[in-house]
Amino acid sequence: MIPNDIRITPELVAEHGLKPDEYQRILDLIGREPTLTELGMFSAMWNEHCSYKSSKKWLRTLPTTGPRVICGPGENAGVVDIGDGQAIIFKMESHNHPSYIEPHQGAATGVGGILRDVFTMGARPIAALNALRFGEPDHPRTRHIVSGVVAGIGGYGNSFGVPTVGGEVNFDPSYNGNCLVNAFAAGLADADKIFYSQAKGVGLPIVYLGSKTGRDGIHGATMASAEFGEDSEEKRPTVQIGDPFSEKLLLEACLELMASGAVIAIQDMGAAGLTCSAVEMGAKGDLGVELDLDKVPCREAGMTAYEMMLSESQERMLMVLDPAREKDAEAIFRKWGLDFAIIGKTTDDLRFRIKQHGEVMADLPIKELGDQAPEYDRPFVKAAKPAPLAPSDVPAPNDIAEVLTKMLGLPDMCSRRWVWEQYDHLIQGNTAIGPGGDAAVVRIGDGPKGLAFTLDVTPRYCAADPQEGGKQAVAECWRNLTAVGAEPLAITDNLNFGNPEKPEIMGQFVGCIEGIGEACRALDFPVVSGNVSLYNETNGKGILPTPAIGAVGLLPDIAVRTTIAFKAAGEAIILVGETKGHLGQSIYLRDIARIANDRSAPPPVDLAVERRNGDFIRTEIRGGNLTAVHDLSDGGALVAVAEMAMAGGIGAALAPQTALPLHVWAFAEDQARYAVTLPESSATAFLERAAKAGVPATRIGTTGDAELTLEGAKPISLKLLRDVHEGWLPAYMAAGAEL
Repeated sequence: MIPNDIRITPELVAEHGLKPDEYQRILDLIGREPTLTELGMFSAMWNEHCSYKSSKKWLRTLPTTGPRVICGPGENAGVVDIGDGQAIIFKMESHNHPSYIEPHQGAATGVGGILRDVFTMGARPIAALNALRFGEPDHPRTRHIVSGVVAGIGGYGNSFGVPTVGGEVNFDPSYNGNCLVNAFAAGLADADKIFYSQAKGVGLPIVYLGSKTGRDGIHGATMASAEFGEDSEEKRPTVQIGDPFSEKLLLEACLELMASGAVIAIQDMGAAGLTCSAVEMGAKGDLGVELDLDKVPCREAGMTAYEMMLSESQERMLMVLDPAREKDAEAIFRKWGLDFAIIGKTTDDLRFRIKQHGEVMADLPIKELGDQAPEYDRPFVKAAKPAPLAPSDVPAPNDIAEVLTKMLGLPDMCSRRWVWEQYDHLIQGNTAIGPGGDAAVVRIGDGPKGLAFTLDVTPRYCAADPQEGGKQAVAECWRNLTAVGAEPLAITDNLNFGNPEKPEIMGQFVGCIEGIGEACRALDFPVVSGNVSLYNETNGKGILPTPAIGAVGLLPDIAVRTTIAFKAAGEAIILVGETKGHLGQSIYLRDIARIANDRSAPPPVDLAVERRNGDFIRTEIRGGNLTAVHDLSDGGALVAVAEMAMAGGIGAALAPQTALPLHVWAFAEDQARYAVTLPESSATAFLERAAKAGVPATRIGTTGDAELTLEGAKPISLKLLRDVHEGWLPAYMAAGAEL
């Protein structure tokens, strides 16, 4: 094992992910050479994953407040008031690098980490979602990664007992060497019983809770802040090992302890483990922290201070405890079969001291360790705005019906049933709308209120025009919530990008942030939590810019909600919103016409129109006027209607009145649009209300029969569409079973 007094060399500094000027900053701060343990602690706290040193400047520009926001960014998760003395606590976070190295455990511990972020604030988790991006299907590692990630998410969430109710899955060559696993969790709490991480009081006991510390996950945060190279397979030891059953025990013990009144402050041990949790608690409270590592429960013998401070072993918490309740608190954790150990105390000297075997292994200024990480204003270059693509530049297909059938079986467009059937989305018994629609809906307790959840982003839009792509990601989440009848409340984000030291990548980041901020302000949709994941590159090749957005909405009565499924034959199908024929960056252009579209403009987002159209749709849903609603996104109007038909098992006859070429109308991806159904007797009145509200709305067809027909194209059987739509992913995964 490496002794603590090893000489610090430039090579050792570089191995810890620190630049020479950053190491000089450390020397200036502490006035001496650091010990090995101290170097490791600085490395953990000053990497991108923990310090946000390349993104802080831009994150500050996002709107984070609102009338319902109780707690915005800066805590373990965001907190939003949902009325009746209740709050929803939620966040999304990445586990990208670990999931590429070891897909099952990487994804599983990503789920475990985000669940702890929620319940460490006093909330019982009620929903989980995930946004997954994999490499091209033909890449030799893609099947293995898909299989492991899905199994890891399902295995952890199902065992823990939280319903996994929605998410996204996409494939693209840019993720060949760097998959994305973004995990979202939400929990319910009393609005006046939220627990925070800020330590208060001098001389109070610091308590270690949960599972024992091992050598798994050491340097996990540092690894997550670096590009992959040829040695990525050798980094397996940095991936943590999760135990969902221990996490379930930890949840119950923490909630019971919180109810007892013994908890002063509590912090999840996530990235950078004991180091980050202790620093955050002390620094936020303007207090020092002293830890005795001899008292830390370990599952491996002979662990050094360096290893213990950087371990990212799972299912652990750190707490500042009311000393008068020490015995009661210990009894609760012993009852649940978990470790409970007083390992230190708060101090008044703003120092972070680590002792082991009677020796001081680290003695650092606690606020500087946490707050004085370098903050960079990195140079950036924004690409020129791409030109819109004229509809006349996109050739018509020979057979629109054949195109639709092919489109519904594409890797990016096919059913994700193979994925979500491995997740328990019904556990807890409150899921009102599960996976497969625009947004999931979960009942709050006995109702009648409910919460809606969705995740979304279109990376190809963000690559073509980061600002429009950022706006579109927020707007589509807003539409998804609206489509089930929910009032959009707030968002969390997971900003996945390549190397920020490259000006063009930093330009993507800045553009997306500007678009997200613009959309959130226009839609009164504040950002209350989030995560930044940079250096998503392998051998110098970065991922598509992927600023995933997670959003939460509120339904006053879940009985008044809509789904995408057609409900009956003979109902009117109406397209709400204007179709101008925007095919730039569309699925049709990329995968059917196969026109190089890297520089065509994505569909523009008019936020005032988004709000107007969405508010109108929500009012109509709340009035009980609509039987089915689906927002239009990838693939355009014809794909949306086909999805509604397949979901309901009812066909449709479409006869749109449009001056556009039929294929343009069918596959354009114009924004701010919804397909809705309602009884034939109500159609005229609905169109009149839309006109009065200034909302474009046109009748495009009628539900019925077992086929989907489009005037001017041959009929398609629903069975054929469903077989194609449902068939690709199971067949793809089965083909790898013999490999």
